[in-house]
Amino acid sequence: MNLTVKLNSLYICVKNMKRAIKFYETFLGQRVTINDEIFSIFDLDGFRFCLFNHNKVSEEVIYGDNCLPSFEVNNIHILLDRLNKLNTPIVFPLTKINNNYVLEFKDSEGNDIEVYSKITS
Repeated sequence: MNLTVKLNSLYICVKNMKRAIKFYETFLGQRVTINDEIFSIFDLDGFRFCLFNHNKVSEEVIYGDNCLPSFEVNNIHILLDRLNKLNTPIVFPLTKINNNYVLEFKDSEGNDIEVYSKITS
């Protein structure tokens, strides 16, 4: 039997679940699928983007930028407007890398998040 590996979800740690849900509902433009005080889930076309409140289960976490969720968007300018409305700090400015525009921002919980948009001719 061969081993099959499939990535179908990821989670980021949050300090305040209500604040994080509000932030990501605005950022993603959709309501949270499962709203839970410990582990909330957004369904992104079958991929589960999850928020984990580690404080509720007394797990220690070191925040940083060693694991960055990377979201693809179809229009980087609409995204920039949305981030501006969220008053979100940009920690890696909009930069052309190969055939993409890339930026990173800090979410409401202190996580660094990457977003990219393919450059179309």
